[in-house]
Amino acid sequence: MASTDWSYLNDGLDIGSVDRGVTAGIPRPPGGGNFLFAFNSLAAVTGAVGLFANLADFAPMAKGGSVRGVLQRGAGGGPTGFSPFLFLCCQGNSVNDSAYLLGLSDDDPHRIVLRKGSIAVGLPDSDGPGALLKSAASFNQSTWLHLRLDVIANANGDVVLKVYQNDLATNPLGNPPDWQPVSGMVEFIDDHLGINSGSQPLTSGRGGFGFAVKDVTRRAYFDHLELYRQV
Repeated sequence: MASTDWSYLNDGLDIGSVDRGVTAGIPRPPGGGNFLFAFNSLAAVTGAVGLFANLADFAPMAKGGSVRGVLQRGAGGGPTGFSPFLFLCCQGNSVNDSAYLLGLSDDDPHRIVLRKGSIAVGLPDSDGPGALLKSAASFNQSTWLHLRLDVIANANGDVVLKVYQNDLATNPLGNPPDWQPVSGMVEFIDDHLGINSGSQPLTSGRGGFGFAVKDVTRRAYFDHLELYRQV
């Protein structure tokens, strides 16, 4: 997807607080190209920056979809105080809106976490409010992880959430990924009664990626972003 295919969510932190953009100055993931997208917090502020796909039929998507990307919690001023994530079914065009978020928790070491809630909050920690699933394994800072979130809106109103990971050491970018379920993250059904998650499921909306932060000199990197819509 080209840079023009993405727009910023409203109410996010400004570029004076969190710098962001495409750079060739950071080592890419295995098999990566010449550039990646980076975030770097410049001030001790709390909030988030998010980008959504602005293509026709994607802003918003009428049903669920699939978002995939390579993420890293980069080395910086400290190992906590930030979280990078992918998202689907964002309910509006603001970071204050709710979505399904899949990313790397604000822990040291961190885990892969699926959360339902405001984009502005990000992924506070692996057991934080709204956390639906977390990986059995934990990871050190500066680890590249290739993740996939599928959100399937069923006709009865239930939403099925599935999380996958591709091992970049075995299947680097440029090769067909081998998507495998993440240990500890079984299929989650966000039922239409609001029982399992505590609120009604999100059946449509925007998809993209983002960065939540609470401190200065926190960094996150993204590469190989893909977005598909449910038809």
